[in-house]
Amino acid sequence: MSRPSTPEYQVRSHSTEEEEQAVSAHEAGEEYDVIVIGTGPVGQTVAQRVRSAGLTVAAVERELVGGECSYWACIPSKAMLRPVTALADARRVGGAREAVTGQVDATAVLARRDKWVTDWDDRGQAQFLKDIGADLIRGHARLDGPRRVSVEIPRGSTLSLTARHAVVVCTGSRPNFPELAGLADVRPWTNREATDSPKVPGRLAIIGGGGVGVEMATAWHGLGSSVTLLAQTEGLLPKMEPFVGEMIARSYTEAGIDVRIGVTVEGMRRPDRTGPVTLSLEGGAELEADEVLLAIGRRPLTYDIGLQTVGLEPGSWLEVDDTCAVRAVAGDRWLYALGDVNGRALLTHQGKYQARVAGAVIAARAAGRPVDPAPWGPHATTADSRAVPQVFFCDPQVGAVGLTADQAERAGHRIRVVDVDTGGKVAGAGLYADGYTGRARMVVDEDHERLLGVTMVGPAIEELIHSATVAVAAQVPVSRLWHAVPCFPSISEVWLRLLEAYRDTTDARQWR
Repeated sequence: MSRPSTPEYQVRSHSTEEEEQAVSAHEAGEEYDVIVIGTGPVGQTVAQRVRSAGLTVAAVERELVGGECSYWACIPSKAMLRPVTALADARRVGGAREAVTGQVDATAVLARRDKWVTDWDDRGQAQFLKDIGADLIRGHARLDGPRRVSVEIPRGSTLSLTARHAVVVCTGSRPNFPELAGLADVRPWTNREATDSPKVPGRLAIIGGGGVGVEMATAWHGLGSSVTLLAQTEGLLPKMEPFVGEMIARSYTEAGIDVRIGVTVEGMRRPDRTGPVTLSLEGGAELEADEVLLAIGRRPLTYDIGLQTVGLEPGSWLEVDDTCAVRAVAGDRWLYALGDVNGRALLTHQGKYQARVAGAVIAARAAGRPVDPAPWGPHATTADSRAVPQVFFCDPQVGAVGLTADQAERAGHRIRVVDVDTGGKVAGAGLYADGYTGRARMVVDEDHERLLGVTMVGPAIEELIHSATVAVAAQVPVSRLWHAVPCFPSISEVWLRLLEAYRDTTDARQWR
């Protein structure tokens, strides 16, 4: 797969002249124990882990140290969302509601966002790598055969590096661009423009009903945009429990967001580079917007990192084993792929978890110690994927961990599904917000009476998901959960309501 050109996915780097001069000081053919390609949170975590084991590390970065998460994803999006949801929370409480007399100050919100991303200046995170003893090399890294990496540095020369033990690919992912007529001329937003735009568009059309789509709908609507959310799928957040998308769509419609489900965009045009965009929809309808955000998934950022030199397909997802070593590479385990590039879970926290596991594995193999399955503790050498948590910070918030009911059934589990209306059954929820609207679901393995998955929707649930993650990851028996007593009156009492509903439900199919 060649590098995408429609539209171009721009490389942005803020490296200083001093850093470029420092890069030039490296000698061609330099050898390290470990070479890390990509210095987002995942790359930094694995670098830190192997450095703590005494291994030498070269960390290569072609853009900003800190990666997508720090500058164009998790951090800026949450910085934009928090003021919007804080104001919404205040309006849901009598007494506070009367004190809210205005709208969110968009200029102040964007200024706060810029502070959180350090104005796209990565010197602080570059210093972190220096402090742990890793060598930062700025440039475009490509594999050049087993354990070899070629780095094209900013001034045009090339460094040749060799890894004694491991090369770790942490290059992340890029937006998925559809085949649409007129796309290049329209210059649509991706998650990058959606999180670094200095101004609020009057009308924003969002194509995609996944995590980026729903979060940015909340953020930009709260900042003053007239938002239209277009989802080709049957509902929003289609990989989650069906009730999630239904509740989000209903809430968005009530808030004034135009939600259109099952809509296909067939083309778009922008005759004037500074003018509006016209979207052509299936069936002949048209929609006009000032900006268009594409939020229809991600692709691995592996199209130009030399995969062909080790027998892999450029642009492909890198399939890994449970130590995060790439399966298809011949010879002993030297190539690892962490985070988005392995396709297991495109979530920063899961990538960092994989980095801790892979770091322990690399350190053990470098020391000549056997890598035995060790699923527990800080030195775990296998990545457990049964309890992958995720939260979407939209309004209302959505959180889930483990399997949905459908996934559990398709996996062959005999299950019981228990639902609770959080607002109607939990005193803490009612105190948190007048007319609190939320729902929680617990999927229980009936043969072992352990949780397979939990899903929650509602204000302020992001801090509840970790308790669900602990229950699923540790395979805590339901009988034991009765003794994990939630404080009164808190939203955490939803756990007690779920357990009571489970106790009182005798028909395993009642949820249908």
